[in-house]
This record gives sequence, structure tokens and C-alpha cells, in this order.
Amino acid sequence: MTIPKSIEWVGDADGFLRLIDQTQLPCTLAYRDCHSVEDVWEAIKSLRVRGAPAIGIAAAYGVVIGVRGGRRLGDVADYLRTSRPTAVNLFWALDRMERAGRNLLDEARAIHEEDRRMCHAIGRAGAALIGEGAGVLTHCNTGGLATAAYGTALSVMFTARDKGRRFRVFADETRPLLQGARLTAWELQQAGVDVTLICDSMAAQVMKEGRIQLVIVGADRIAANGDTANKIGTYGVAVLAKAHDIPFYVAAPSSTFDLDLLNGDGIPIEQRDPREVTHGFGRQTAPDGVAVYNPAFDVTPARLIAGLITEKGLIQPVTEAAIRQRLGV
Repeated sequence: MTIPKSIEWVGDADGFLRLIDQTQLPCTLAYRDCHSVEDVWEAIKSLRVRGAPAIGIAAAYGVVIGVRGGRRLGDVADYLRTSRPTAVNLFWALDRMERAGRNLLDEARAIHEEDRRMCHAIGRAGAALIGEGAGVLTHCNTGGLATAAYGTALSVMFTARDKGRRFRVFADETRPLLQGARLTAWELQQAGVDVTLICDSMAAQVMKEGRIQLVIVGADRIAANGDTANKIGTYGVAVLAKAHDIPFYVAAPSSTFDLDLLNGDGIPIEQRDPREVTHGFGRQTAPDGVAVYNPAFDVTPARLIAGLITEKGLIQPVTEAAIRQRLGV
């Protein structure tokens, strides 16, 4: 199975960052070359690169580019921290680059390679959860476009598929930016996985019809108690899954855990441009002057999560004690 590289460093010390421009998918597979730290900041802010692990990797390479241009390491890291507030991998990667101090390209490449290995380990840890003939619901995008390799939630599906398991994925379209329709459906289709696209509002009906046996989503930040921030709409899917006695799993690397936060109340929620709702993809679909509330993420309480799938194994039950034990912290 060939998955296009979502993020790549081209060249050596004087090289540049190349990203798949995810705003162009699924109609056009286009690449964006970043030669300045401003280019990287813009790519993160505008969702040309998205997904918590990929954002962290891009930021690490952005530090390399910024420092190479003569700016102070701390100033470059602080600038990149302003791009997006919710995905903790961004801050984790920048903190790590600051601690490295020197050999920055080597450190950025290490972050990149470690994420690739973690993605495959997450897939191995969760693949057995998908039974033969199962229906799997996912929300937003968690594949190779969002990470260094197979992804997080999609890695579980790709790995199950590699083991010969037959199943069907139902992908929520994920409004308002349609990451499920534009990105997840595209990735699964490219990989030959049986995928059916549904509107977000159809999830309850599909569950009621018995088409879903489990839900697997990704995460942008996980608090110490297991409360999980993910793309807006995830909380609603978790509530529906609970109502239909369907297990709801979260797949994420250890770098997505923020153990300094006791619970999800402390997770910052990014507010996006109202035009994403009123003028989606350039077409006006709401009256002029209407008030808009557009949070990009919501927080699913740990009590709704059946398990956390990490590169270090499956965490069950989802409690702070179990999380710390599995992560070894």
C-alpha cells in the first residue's frame, strides 16, 4: 500500500520543507514548499498541514529553517507556538527542539522518524479490536496525511487490513471543513479500504441500523485523566456510541498526552474564522450578518472512552492511574 508522504525534508542542512497542501485535496494532489519560518507558520495556521503529529513535525522543521535564517531559537519557537493552540504535539515538538539547542536538523528528523515508528506501533496495538466483517466509524482525518506514516486511528484500520481482515469504514464528513470527506475518504479509497462516506448527522441512524461495531478516532490533546480533545463533533459521536452500546476508542501517540492538565477543562479550544461556516469553500450558505460560533475542537470525557490505543499498548480502563502506568510516567 502506497501512501503519499504528507511531510518531507528535501535536501540537507540548506534544504526545505515540502508538504502536501491538504486544502487542495481530494481533487488535486499538490505540494507546498516552505523556505521560510513564515511559510511554515502559514501552512499550519491555514490547515495546509494538519493533524497533531504532522503539525509537530512541521514545526520542528520550521525551527530549523528559522534559525538557519539568523533568528534566535527561542524567538522562532515562540512564533511557531502562535500558529494553533489546541494540538499539544506542536508545543511538545518545539520544547524538544529548544532543549536540543544544536544539531536541530538531526533532532527534527528524529521527531519525524519516531512518529513513523509510533504510527505503526499504534496500528499493531489496536488492529485486533476490528473483527472480521465489522463496521468502523471514524471522525475527521487520522491517516498518513496527519502524521509521518500510517496515521493513528487509520493506522489501526490499515494494519487490520494488512492482516487480511475484511471490514467497512464509515467516515463522517466532518463539518465545517470536511476533513472526513476530503481527506479520510480519499486516503482509505487510495489504500483500497472499503469506505462509505456519511454526513455527520447520519451517524446515529447508521448506529441504530447495526452497521457500526466500534468507533475509532484520533486526538489532538489528552489530559491526565483521559479527557480527549479532537475535531469538533467527536464528543457527539462518543455520546451516540454510548447510547447504542458501541465501544468508542481513541488512538494517539504518547506525545499527544498532556499530563500537566488534570482534566479536559484546561484544554484550550481554537476558535476558527466564522466564514468557514457561512462561506464554506467560497460559497455563501448563510445570511449576511448572522452570528457564528465556530470552535474547531471539543472534549470527550474519559468516561465515554472504552480505551486509548497508544504505541505502548491499549490503555483500559481510561483512568489517570492506568495512563501513567502504561506510559511509564
